[in-house]
Amino acid sequence: MKKAIRFAAALSLVFALGIFTMTGCSGNSEGSTSNDNNETIENSTENETPDDSADAGDETPDSSADAETPDNGNESAEGVMTHEEYMAAALDSEVVIETYVQAKQSWWDNKATVYAQSPDGAYFIYNMNCSEEDYAKLETGTKIRVTGYKTEWSGEVEVAEGATFEILDGDTYVADPADVTSLLGTDDLIAHQNERVAFKGMTVEASKDADGNDVAFLYNWDGSGEDGSDLYFNVSLNGNTYTFTVESYLCDNTTDVYAAVKALNIGDVIDMEGFLYWYEGVNPHITSVTAAQ
Repeated sequence: MKKAIRFAAALSLVFALGIFTMTGCSGNSEGSTSNDNNETIENSTENETPDDSADAGDETPDSSADAETPDNGNESAEGVMTHEEYMAAALDSEVVIETYVQAKQSWWDNKATVYAQSPDGAYFIYNMNCSEEDYAKLETGTKIRVTGYKTEWSGEVEVAEGATFEILDGDTYVADPADVTSLLGTDDLIAHQNERVAFKGMTVEASKDADGNDVAFLYNWDGSGEDGSDLYFNVSLNGNTYTFTVESYLCDNTTDVYAAVKALNIGDVIDMEGFLYWYEGVNPHITSVTAAQ
């Protein structure tokens, strides 16, 4: 539903430009050009340093200017927040975070949506400014510094549309899925929002299609879609039922997880992995479905 509302506003622009790029769960491509925002910052710093040296003449250069400017652009910038500080920040306030790409949802019209996570917490970054060339560089584990505004959409806390980012060289990080099965139905679950998570031993429950039939999944939340649309399916644990999603921009109909959900039967017991997205409650974006072990 979120995608349908947000994308309606941009639909005319997308058709006019004729640009739409979609990635599946494993679609990571390579690139080598530097981020435009990063180049601007580095160039302005390089221009300041020679001017200061020229004015100094024979005086000893002030080393403090060099100390304030990272040599490689990869040191934490002033004002970078921890995840705790980010979560404590007021909605609609500017935030600066350093984190690692875990998956790419989509790119179009020079905007990218990604799932990101650091050892101390996770983020959903929606429609940040990004060239197609830089999007190809956002492989799983890539470190980025993001500047934008914190917002909330129906319970989902995210970095809003229009954020900018820099790609940082050096270390990489890919999060292991955290098993949050026991937290379903508790107030503690939301603390893991947007993290890479796992659910174990859950039972597939019936959904009702447009004709009132019991089915194992629906195309779109109301059954109005077709092959290639988002998949919605119900699973239960301890008497409580939850709706999970295969987000088609993240995992399209060529991916293993899409095929696995289409092959589900009511009553199957399954294990899953994905990202703990939120929409009016928990609504995980699932990236893997297997028979329960």
